[in-house]
Amino acid sequence: MRRIHLPVWLDTAAKPRAMAFVVLFSLEAWCRAMLLTIVPLEAMRMMGDAQSVSMLYFAVSIAGLASTMVIPLLVHIARRRWAFTLGVGMMLSSVLAYWFGSPWLFALGLAFQFIATAIFEIVLNLYVLDHVRSNEISKFEPRRLVFVAAPFTFGPWLGVWTFENIDPLLTYGLVAMCAIAMLGFFWFLRISDNPAVMSPLKPPPNPIRYLPRFFLQPRLVLAWGLAIGRTGWWIMFFVYGPIFLTQSGYSKDTAALIISLGVMPLFLATVWGAIGRKKGIRYLLILGYGLTAILSIGIAVAQGSPALAAAMIVIAAFAASMIDGAGNTPFLRAVHPHERSEMTSVFMTFRQTGQLIVPGVFAVVLSAFALPAVFVVAGVGAGAMAFLARYIPKRL
Repeated sequence: MRRIHLPVWLDTAAKPRAMAFVVLFSLEAWCRAMLLTIVPLEAMRMMGDAQSVSMLYFAVSIAGLASTMVIPLLVHIARRRWAFTLGVGMMLSSVLAYWFGSPWLFALGLAFQFIATAIFEIVLNLYVLDHVRSNEISKFEPRRLVFVAAPFTFGPWLGVWTFENIDPLLTYGLVAMCAIAMLGFFWFLRISDNPAVMSPLKPPPNPIRYLPRFFLQPRLVLAWGLAIGRTGWWIMFFVYGPIFLTQSGYSKDTAALIISLGVMPLFLATVWGAIGRKKGIRYLLILGYGLTAILSIGIAVAQGSPALAAAMIVIAAFAASMIDGAGNTPFLRAVHPHERSEMTSVFMTFRQTGQLIVPGVFAVVLSAFALPAVFVVAGVGAGAMAFLARYIPKRL
């Protein structure tokens, strides 16, 4: 009897539910969060100025964007579980490259990290679309963000503190441990692929082929554009925020702590999600983007007072957390079930597109203006997103 019940128990324990995916997203967030502040600060140390850091991120983002278009083919050939495993391998390789510390290996490590993040996002979102019912998506996204809030709140500070006060090897070791734990939990779950999507008789998905189809659907284009705006603001926050704070006289530890405090409002994701369900996602995004725009410009205005500027950075991040309360709900509710794999691959280019556009724009801005100008540009961008959010359907 035991030989009969044990497989049944294991199958029940490992059955993927919404909470299992939340745990996976959380572990992946720990990998990224502990590198978020230390990587731009180390890039600044190696490159010497913010414009050079922008050029580094711009160049590396090209590799990230190209990889996003290839991942669907990889998933089709090697299956999602092996693509996910490759992503963990890329994350571990990035940590190793960072540890060696030479400028060229550092750039290679950043590229590996971008590619790993793209793999994780595409594969995990495909699994979510297969295993989380559409009527649960609006509840799943805020719950996911609450669990992701912990790593993004404590991770940036923890990464810098261990790097500066103990040993860089400990920082990178913690990231590697989180990546290995994520891989172990993923294989324990034994998540099944959607047979309709992963059929060997189906031709390999080609996101480039589906670009026209994607951009002919206004709701998908709107969701993609708003996602670029959201991720673009956070890229500005995590890359240029710590650089701005250290140039204002704060130590690296203090700058990392201020960045962590700014992310803490992500714990309110369920509150923002509840407001979004009651008032509508459109209301939530217009309010969030509008406040973020005003407060971002306020950071530049307060540049003469380091304490006030730091406070404005934290408050602006609080406003931006409202945007995250909606998560990817506009896309998840708009995509057609039979196009999930292809359209998800196209949609997920929003992060790489943001990572390409933001450093590229800021490299141009910084060639003519001082660092606080990036906050003005970010504020104008957030204001444009608030305007676009007016086109979200009221029923969403």
